[in-house]
Amino acid sequence: MDRRAFISTVALGPLAVPRVALAQPARNIYRIGILGVRVPASELTGPQPRDPHLAALLRELRALGYVYGEHFVTEVRSGEGKLERFPGLAAELVRLKVDLIVTSGPSLPAVKQATSTIPVVMIGAADPVAQGVAHSLGRPGGNFTGSSIQLVETTAKRLELLKELAPGAAPVAVLWDPRGGGPPLSWRAAESAARERGWKLLSLEIKDTGEIDSAFKAATAARAGAVLVLPTAVLDKQAHRIAELAAKSRLAAVYGLRLYVEAGGLMSYSPDVMEMYRRAAVFIDKILKGARPGDLPFEQPTKFELVINLKAARTIGLAIPQSILARADEVIR
Repeated sequence: MDRRAFISTVALGPLAVPRVALAQPARNIYRIGILGVRVPASELTGPQPRDPHLAALLRELRALGYVYGEHFVTEVRSGEGKLERFPGLAAELVRLKVDLIVTSGPSLPAVKQATSTIPVVMIGAADPVAQGVAHSLGRPGGNFTGSSIQLVETTAKRLELLKELAPGAAPVAVLWDPRGGGPPLSWRAAESAARERGWKLLSLEIKDTGEIDSAFKAATAARAGAVLVLPTAVLDKQAHRIAELAAKSRLAAVYGLRLYVEAGGLMSYSPDVMEMYRRAAVFIDKILKGARPGDLPFEQPTKFELVINLKAARTIGLAIPQSILARADEVIR
């Protein structure tokens, strides 16, 4: 090598290193779309969200080796209990070209309409097969997977609990939202169970929060003996108010989600929702590693919790039968 060539090589050497480094492919940071149902977006945002359910999901992702900001970030939207907002929010996440979407039951119709290609991990779908996002629970076949909350299948159980609390011929008032897929399926299940057992139901449809007060007035006027609340985005957001109105009306009430009892309600029978969020992280991990959602079976909850609020019982002068207390997983005193 002549002297001039050697000098040129030495002079260019330090500049060549950065050029090689710049040519290396950047780490792929996955974007996970979070479509909240009732919790404000501000409580779902960032690596340490205030919402305990999403926080549990992110902790589980961390345990699986995913570091927020290094391996993934979240794109958050929330309907905040307003069903009419879900179609637009789902479309926004699709336009952002997120790698997958995580959401829960009430938003399912909107997400189904928005995309047939982006993987969707559902947390607590009412009935994935009846709602048209899975050919079967064992082999979904499309872009949806996740967990089924089995609210429809356990509706009869909640009715039976109500009749233990308030036996007699008085009708059971049922609060439900006729929109979407989940609540109508649960209402039909309630009708079927009541018909088989000779019980009377009073249908109280709630499409807007402004109808909740009048629904309880209608229940009182019809001399209802108890209230069954079918979870929905509109009603879940008003859990505290519904619990107060049930107490004011002196009606025993059973709910499909624990959050109503935490808000002051009497009794709930529901799956362990926190565990369902933790399990969602496993679905996310498999999909990011290349699994197709259509090949991942929908999971059904294996643990159900019966939670009783004795303070709420005392408020309406109700003595909880020992047969129910003995079966309770948790008693709030």
